Amino acid sequence: MQKPKLISFKLCPFVQRSVIVLKEKKVEYDIEYIDLANKPDWFLKISPLGKVPVLQIDGEVLFESAVIMEFLDETNPPSLHPSNPIQKAKHRAWIEFVSSLFIDQYQVTMTKSEEEFQKKLVDIKNKYKILEAAITKSKSLDQFFAGDQFHLVDAAIAPYFMRNAFLSEKFPEWFSLTMESPMLKQWSASLLAKESVQTSVLPEVPSAYIQYIKDHHSYLGGRLSA
Repeated sequence: MQKPKLISFKLCPFVQRSVIVLKEKKVEYDIEYIDLANKPDWFLKISPLGKVPVLQIDGEVLFESAVIMEFLDETNPPSLHPSNPIQKAKHRAWIEFVSSLFIDQYQVTMTKSEEEFQKKLVDIKNKYKILEAAITKSKSLDQFFAGDQFHLVDAAIAPYFMRNAFLSEKFPEWFSLTMESPMLKQWSASLLAKESVQTSVLPEVPSAYIQYIKDHHSYLGGRLSA
């Protein structure tokens, strides 16, 4: 099989998921960064939605981050999914759930008014409660979502926790994982300590992420620029 090539935007959390999987499995890969504000024609021709990530391999093009993660997992054993079909299905469901957090995170950084910002923050906190309750009920979290073993669902949420850590440094009162979410706090710390997660973004991403928010003149961007 040909060496996989990822098409990426350096701030994209969805591409980062695939990079984490590749690093966990020690697969050699190429990556090309594009500017989503000025998409190359060649990219628009191969990306059905005009979005990243896109994976090129063996003359084929794959899109959608969850699909790409699954493909990389299946073609580079051993699997990062549970072997039990029911548990595997549940992990896939939680990957879908945590994917919605990325949309919330983007929106909370881009909303224009304080009212919109606070409303979106509540939406995020409510999803934290759902995740916290699920983990507590299963009593599964030791380091990762299902104990000591790193799974695909961990790769799926790690980029969210990384960006939340960037925001927490600036606004701990809004973004710190508090004592109300001890499981999520532990999960985040375990993931952010992993080399595959730490090295899955370019060194400039933390500062570039904050600058990106400032440049969009949102409510949070204004607070960052004040």
